[in-house]
Amino acid sequence: MPETGRLKTVIVGGGVAALEAALALGALAPDSTERTVISPNDAFVLRALSVNEPFAAPAARRWTLADILALAGAAHIDSRLDSVDVAARTVTLESGAQLDYDELILATGADAVPRYAHAATVDDHSMEATLGGLVRDVEEGYVESVAFVSPPRPAWPLPLYELALMTATRAREMDVKLAVTIVTPEDAPLAIFGAQTSATVAGLLDEQGIDVFLSSYAEIPRTGEVILSPGGRVLHVSRAVALPELFGPGVPGVPRSEHGFLKTDIHGRVEDAEHVWAAGDATTFGVKQGGISAQQADAVAEAIAAQSGAALEPQPFRPVLAGVMFTGGEPLRLAARITGGDGAAPEPVPAGELEPADKLVSRFLTPVLDSLPELT
Repeated sequence: MPETGRLKTVIVGGGVAALEAALALGALAPDSTERTVISPNDAFVLRALSVNEPFAAPAARRWTLADILALAGAAHIDSRLDSVDVAARTVTLESGAQLDYDELILATGADAVPRYAHAATVDDHSMEATLGGLVRDVEEGYVESVAFVSPPRPAWPLPLYELALMTATRAREMDVKLAVTIVTPEDAPLAIFGAQTSATVAGLLDEQGIDVFLSSYAEIPRTGEVILSPGGRVLHVSRAVALPELFGPGVPGVPRSEHGFLKTDIHGRVEDAEHVWAAGDATTFGVKQGGISAQQADAVAEAIAAQSGAALEPQPFRPVLAGVMFTGGEPLRLAARITGGDGAAPEPVPAGELEPADKLVSRFLTPVLDSLPELT
């Protein structure tokens, strides 16, 4: 413990994982930890709702970052991280200023990089700007076919299915003939949620007449042409929409794994970096979803809180996927317990144990968001 008797905990990031970690520490160890959040953002945006924006829905919900951090009892430094000196336990900001820490939590998120030059890449920071024109062209009958494509390393496939279903629904509502196709390396639709949910989603896709190419990889060498492998089948489409590929933040000074991600243990400690923790999309865990990020942050916060003297037994990260899928009609509630590391062996969650009503299911952040006024 430091001389002050409080662990100086620095949290880098302004998304779900960072805010969940700050709130969890504020609740679990309010007097034995100091909490500082480094983020260049002044607002938190629930980006999972952005898939609705191209369909004339309100913009994704937003809250003032300062309001959230006030409830966490956390200070805010408006800056970006430049590097970390693990041995000295200091971080350097982009301004050159340095800040020391006892424990460091990296919740920086991942970098979304377009995989295909000839497709509109889903961008949850500007969904309306990216896909609004496509939806309007569909409504006016200018588009005959759309392919929704997942890259070889899908990190979170749900938005692809939501966009395909909502686009097909909008075309039907406008009495427009539209062929919709999904291309995915998954062996079943949303296989990460298990066989029962996958069958339900497959049924929804079939009802909408959406063709799905499973266990398939795509190249888009030119506009309007999607080549599938194995097999070499060529799809000719009016437009193509693709998920981005995700790469880790590659924080200078911190050991990283393949593609820049941070490898952690079951409590969120970064491998070969003492006093450094990570949660959320920056980690090697293969599922990149808000609720999962929050669960990782909770595991980190519990471990640090216990280390600071809080009377609790820190629990390891045991991922449970939960959320809501937009379909163009009645939303579908989804839940599955991941037991195979990166989602290889999902188990259904018993009815009544977890019934998500929101896009983001988190222990601390969701209740706080519900209590705060939103930005307009």
